[in-house]
Amino acid sequence: MSKEPIRLNQKTILVTGAAGFIGANLVLRLLTSGEPMNLIGVDNLNDYYDSTLKDYRLRQIQKAAVKAPQSIWTFIKGSIADKLLIDRIFADYHPDIVVNLAAQAGVRYSIDHPNVYIESNIIGFYNILEACRHSYDGGAKGVEHLVYASSSSVYGGNKKVPFSTEDKVDNPVSLYAATKKSNELLAHAYSKLYNIPSTGLRFFTVYGPAGRPDMFYYSATQKLVRGDTIQIFNYGNCKRDFTYVDDIVEGVVRVMQGAPRRETGEDGLPLPPYAVYNIGGGQPENLLDYITTLQEELVRAGVLPEDYDFEAHKQLVPMQPGDVPATYADSAALERDYGFRPQIGIREGLRRFAEWYKEYYG
Repeated sequence: MSKEPIRLNQKTILVTGAAGFIGANLVLRLLTSGEPMNLIGVDNLNDYYDSTLKDYRLRQIQKAAVKAPQSIWTFIKGSIADKLLIDRIFADYHPDIVVNLAAQAGVRYSIDHPNVYIESNIIGFYNILEACRHSYDGGAKGVEHLVYASSSSVYGGNKKVPFSTEDKVDNPVSLYAATKKSNELLAHAYSKLYNIPSTGLRFFTVYGPAGRPDMFYYSATQKLVRGDTIQIFNYGNCKRDFTYVDDIVEGVVRVMQGAPRRETGEDGLPLPPYAVYNIGGGQPENLLDYITTLQEELVRAGVLPEDYDFEAHKQLVPMQPGDVPATYADSAALERDYGFRPQIGIREGLRRFAEWYKEYYG
């Protein structure tokens, strides 16, 4: 699909989930780009995990904003499930680009807490779509590009690898995955009906400094520091396409600058300006190898002592409900259309995480 180039210079950009792992790193990247922008961040700062991490990320953003006087940074605490709030933000700021990263994350958490996934991932995303739709009211220019987070979880238990966006993905194995596939379907319908340029991004196991503590690399580190035992699912027979957060952000920024072009079909009606891409490293890592690398980097950074008995703190356990044995991204389309493929390997990525962890926790 052909793209409509978008310059970020002087644009008003709304980032939802701005205090989250990917959202905060995206805002930091935009603030340090040197280009003037009006950045609006929204986050409900919920307690799904330790909110002090979100406060830390917001402080990092505020420091960057002070050093970037050419840009304006505005943070709004609130939920995208609050329709009145979202409508007011669109009315007050008229965003040119919307990056929807706000979502309730976590596969296993969705098994016991389905309501929060429906509220944030379905109702919240619907509110964003409706606000984008009405941004064109009265002949206004409106939103030029909606970019939103999907997930590799939509592939479920697909046996064919690597996972391609051309693959059939209608057999989710978790409610979280079902909500993310629903986002893609809703975006397609709104793109077709209201000519909203939208791009969905299927992220593959994102990791890095100041990440989500419920992610394996982070929770395993905390358990090892406490002397607890880490559980390794499916007896270690798992492969994951780990993607360092800087690579994810680079992909998002490039996608923001190329919206699916609005075109008219033979029937005189708009063709949906809609696209979906994978963002993943394209090199699945065996979970046991990943853990070994993590251990080595934690020792190197001084988080754990050199004589730490790792074998005594490992437990091989069966696969958990909602989990999948492997993820593997085919990112050829992203490279073709945006000239980018993730570059940062797990050794470098886990080293950066371990060094941050040592500094943050002392």
